Amino acid sequence: MSEPAKRRATYDDIVALPPHVVGEIVDGELNVSPRPTSLHARTATEISGELVPPFGRGRGGPGGWINLIEPELHFGADVLVPDLAGWRRERMPELPDAPFLELAPDWVCEVLSPSTALFDKKRKVPIYARESVRPVWLADPLARSLEVLRLDGVSYRVAGTFGGDDPARIEPFDAIEFDVATLWKR
Repeated sequence: MSEPAKRRATYDDIVALPPHVVGEIVDGELNVSPRPTSLHARTATEISGELVPPFGRGRGGPGGWINLIEPELHFGADVLVPDLAGWRRERMPELPDAPFLELAPDWVCEVLSPSTALFDKKRKVPIYARESVRPVWLADPLARSLEVLRLDGVSYRVAGTFGGDDPARIEPFDAIEFDVATLWKR
């Protein structure tokens, strides 16, 4: 006897979740994660803090970006919530007042946690490739590393891995020296 067809998750399933979790839909499956730990949140905050003044406001950098923490992205039936995402203002001149965005970002950063790393890398990164997001950053606060994936055709290749105390110029924000060491400070 065959198993009954599994019901595809819908946006109503995400809306029904309690506020202390993050819901995402990939290939019709609902994935529910706990809210990020403080170390995870600190890393995302530090990345945002490094990028917003020079790229969002143009202070000490070129400006021209809208960067958001945990935006909800709808790509067809897939619903993703990256830790950070950014759009060049030439593609999104003004941020819409909406609960989610359908325009694929120009950059995404996933902060890896033991409970989400496999899901982020195996399930979400291929969707970012499908949607032509370039590049994708994978920040790992436990390993103290930042891996940059560059879209090469329909898949990604590693463009660089950063860590330690040395500042780095990291695409697409290579107009400034990025203080990688601040990402891991407690």
